[in-house]
Amino acid sequence: MAMYQQQPRRAIDAKRHYASDPSQSNYPHRLNFYINPPTVEVTLDQFEQWAIDRLRILGEIESCLHRNKSPPEVAAAIGPLLDKFLPLSANSSKSTKIQEERRKDHYSHFILRLAFARSEDLRRRFSRAESILFKLRFTGDDTRERQMFMESLDFDWEAVPEDEKRAMKDSLSAATGMKSLDGESFFKVDWERVHDLVEQRRVLLRAGKAYVPVSLQVSLVLAEFIARLDKSLELTARALPRLDEDDRLIPILNHLALGFTAPEYNSSTTPTTLNGTSLTAASIDGLVQHFPMCMRHLHTSLRRDKHLKHFGRLQYNLFIKGIGLSVEEALVFWRTSFSLITDETFQKQYRYNVRHAYGLEGTRRNYKPLSCQQILTERSPHSSEAHGCPYRHFSVDNLIASLGTTGVSDRDVLKGVRADVEGQKFHIACNRVFEHVHARELKREKENESGSARLQETIIHPNEYFSRSFGLKNPGALEGQSVGGADPGADPMM
Repeated sequence: MAMYQQQPRRAIDAKRHYASDPSQSNYPHRLNFYINPPTVEVTLDQFEQWAIDRLRILGEIESCLHRNKSPPEVAAAIGPLLDKFLPLSANSSKSTKIQEERRKDHYSHFILRLAFARSEDLRRRFSRAESILFKLRFTGDDTRERQMFMESLDFDWEAVPEDEKRAMKDSLSAATGMKSLDGESFFKVDWERVHDLVEQRRVLLRAGKAYVPVSLQVSLVLAEFIARLDKSLELTARALPRLDEDDRLIPILNHLALGFTAPEYNSSTTPTTLNGTSLTAASIDGLVQHFPMCMRHLHTSLRRDKHLKHFGRLQYNLFIKGIGLSVEEALVFWRTSFSLITDETFQKQYRYNVRHAYGLEGTRRNYKPLSCQQILTERSPHSSEAHGCPYRHFSVDNLIASLGTTGVSDRDVLKGVRADVEGQKFHIACNRVFEHVHARELKREKENESGSARLQETIIHPNEYFSRSFGLKNPGALEGQSVGGADPGADPMM
């Protein structure tokens, strides 16, 4: 994150922010209950990047939940992200990076625990996302290694003796639906600890105890994980005031907590040619159908008023730069769009600023297109301005009417958008519209394994929206390159 790029990257001593429990310098198991906080110093770079990588995973889990994805669909969406941002190799893999991967997983959990312990809502959401992540890893772990991990935790579950199991054979079979109990062991725990199994009527209840077969132990383990995490989050919340002693951490933690609502888009790959042809100023009008609502509204406002105010120009100029418009063509685009002013006025008031955004004037920073997070959280528009996010800054009725003008008229989709917006899930509403508009193409791509993983990820950047939309409508026609950038929060003076 750019806010610290000019500062010395000093190490952070975790001992100052957690109790002095023994550090897990060695990780014998792939799975982790995150019982002992880390106590070894890490650099500020590691502190930030590890947390951002884990945040990407948790944000995608939450997005999947908001979109009512089934557990297999969640696993399919999260799997590629875990491999990329937070891999965890099994002991049997013989990987040379096992300890490095597990250390990152351990530290990133505790860093985000600091960020999300500050409010009841954040604690609840963090616990839910972390429990789903743990369950995905638990069910996918090597059987032998998983059993060794469970033995290391020393759970206080009461094993059901064989004679008791035989005496209750009929009741156990009826309650669990198992035709044969041969080879099946049972644990006896307080029923509140496995309320999900009780609700599903998959366990026998007797005298306040639930008889849980080993084959359903994931519910027991998950209940233990959630109970311990929730308690730890409460303790962390009480300790937060002591963080004031290190002013380097506060901005990072605030930014991370904000990012849980609107995740950051880290990739900067954008197209430079469309259908093998370089993008020109004259091409923009024909591409508006692939723009997200925020950029479509800016384009419509520009065409109607022949002008955009400062932040609207900034937001839109960086977007069209990101989709591949060269600085020469950008100057043509803005000059022809501002048709009510003279050439002299344009040269004096606007030319420099267009070039500045491309890194050709002033400090010569090559600015990145604004992310959804920046658009959502920075510079709320006034009544006469067109920048911002329509899903956040429009009234719900105006938003629904605007969607209607773009061809989105399905009642269920509009009802879902309304619910998303009222729940402040703005990026979910945007993704809902994208999935509706591209339903046919997404169905086709889902059947193509080579493209399905990326397309299941939640869109969290306007330029990502464009590239996916254009790529779906024009398979194989989009070529790209990486767009360099500087501080994402710095403004070109357009």
